[in-house]
Amino acid sequence: MEHSVEKDLQVLFRRCAAYDRFAIGQIVEDMAGSLGLSGHRWHGKIVLLKPNLISAGGPGFSCTHGECIAGIASWFIDHGARVVLGDSPALGSGKKVLEKHGIFQPLSGMDIRFVEFTTPVEKKLACGVNVNIAREALECDLFVGLPKIKAHNQMYVTMALKNIFGVVKGVNKAMLHMVHGGTHDHFANIILDLQEFLPDQLHFADGIEVMHESGPLDGNSLFLGCLGGARSPVALDTAFLDLLELEAERCPLWRVARDRSMSGSAIDDIRFPALHPRDFHGSGFIAPSSLDAVRFSLWKFLRGMLKRVRLKVGERDSKHG
Repeated sequence: MEHSVEKDLQVLFRRCAAYDRFAIGQIVEDMAGSLGLSGHRWHGKIVLLKPNLISAGGPGFSCTHGECIAGIASWFIDHGARVVLGDSPALGSGKKVLEKHGIFQPLSGMDIRFVEFTTPVEKKLACGVNVNIAREALECDLFVGLPKIKAHNQMYVTMALKNIFGVVKGVNKAMLHMVHGGTHDHFANIILDLQEFLPDQLHFADGIEVMHESGPLDGNSLFLGCLGGARSPVALDTAFLDLLELEAERCPLWRVARDRSMSGSAIDDIRFPALHPRDFHGSGFIAPSSLDAVRFSLWKFLRGMLKRVRLKVGERDSKHG
């Protein structure tokens, strides 16, 4: 994908009144030129779509909507790409989440290959922490993040940057929380450093029906009617913080990106070729008033491990039953 600093610092917002794959596909087409997607370069290329499939146990609107995934996938399929869909939920398998929330249904009949993030590859981050990243997330020509805009009780909000944390295998996420969750900012550094290992990336954020007040599983629904697109996850997050009228300083991921002078962390440097964040002001989005600790206690870690074992056994019995 042809890169330029100007394109990397563009964020495109479009209104989207409903989860309709055809409308969403048209929005992607409208954004394509500004995001450097135009042309026939996608023939035979592997495009990995990485949605937020957090859990089968939460409400359906805690995950990226199936019609949103279908609309974006259809654009790449129409342009000759080999589309792969994958994620590593906090608990259970990605397939289970897709089935539970009816996400497979909109994707039925589409030429999409689903992969579980199961193969760990150890990488050392710039901050010195070793992480196990899923090989399946790295074996693509273009990594397309499809985050769900939500409040988050530990990280204030979860958007494009937090969605990247999903490339770490589920059980390893819990271990990082337990061992390296001393401060919110240290944990934010780990997430920010994951970008170094990603292939070429692009992000489309599902901000049509969002979760606010609490999250990422126990919040309330709010209609925002927005689809956002950008090459830079930092710029997309910065823009959404403005759009939601939130105090950016309270968001650990943005705060650390700003302190590291990362490109896209300054709202004044971002260009908005379409709608501006202020066009969505007044949404009423509420973020958590205080943040929970990032570190998992030993009891919470062990309880999570027990849940994983139970889910694996249940999925195995269901498969062979």
